[in-house]
Amino acid sequence: MIEVDNVYFSYPNGVEVLKGVSLKINDGEFVAIMGQNGAGKTTLVKHFNGLLKPTRGRVLVDGVDTRHTTVAALARKVGFVFQNPDHQLFSETVEDEISFALRNFGFDEKVIRERVNWALNLLDLTQYRKVSPFMLSGGEKKRVALASVLAWDPKFLVLDEPTIGQDSYQKEKLKQFILHLNHQGKTVIIVTHDIEFVAECEPRVILMANGRIIADENARDVLTDPELISAASLVLPEVTQLFMRLNDLGFPRKVISVYEAKRLILERLRQVMC
Repeated sequence: MIEVDNVYFSYPNGVEVLKGVSLKINDGEFVAIMGQNGAGKTTLVKHFNGLLKPTRGRVLVDGVDTRHTTVAALARKVGFVFQNPDHQLFSETVEDEISFALRNFGFDEKVIRERVNWALNLLDLTQYRKVSPFMLSGGEKKRVALASVLAWDPKFLVLDEPTIGQDSYQKEKLKQFILHLNHQGKTVIIVTHDIEFVAECEPRVILMANGRIIADENARDVLTDPELISAASLVLPEVTQLFMRLNDLGFPRKVISVYEAKRLILERLRQVMC
């Protein structure tokens, strides 16, 4: 469990970014932290692995106070994939990048080979095994960064803006991948402003604005609330906007998924045809 207890955080320039944030993320949850740029989303999750320490308050990871342990110790449990993979990648080849943390954590060489092969296959990177990660596209770099974290199997997986640089095909694969990991019991936390992606995944949504949490509910309730979405400077999902207009025709208002929308429209067509 990750516990955030009344956390305040200010950068050295005096700008206060977090203002009394409290939340609990239970083991096995899938959580999306959303809000406009500058809302404090990335600053908050950087507290989960100790990259940042609270100015006031505390963060506990499985009962361990992050103020009193190292980033290296927390990294074994909390895997963090940065928004910009260039801030994370440094090895000469993709294979070396994925194996680096495994060696650093003391894994056996046989296990390292197995985990590297698993990660390469999982994220469609096998053909880039011997390629420099800096020669890859932005989306491919993202997948390398994700593979390098997944290889050591952290308990908590934090993904900062994972859909940036991904086309629709890769977004769908990412969605299925995240849901699969979550169904296997891994705690997944994504930071994103991609409201359409969150709508299709339907996780718990923590909505932030001006360094505070303004909503913490299931995706359907948050993403169909115009006032909340406006307060976070976001835009309602396109499907939701459509079904709010169709409400006068008897369609429900709280629709966020394309698949649900398709089912509802087909049902109505069948009724009309009968």
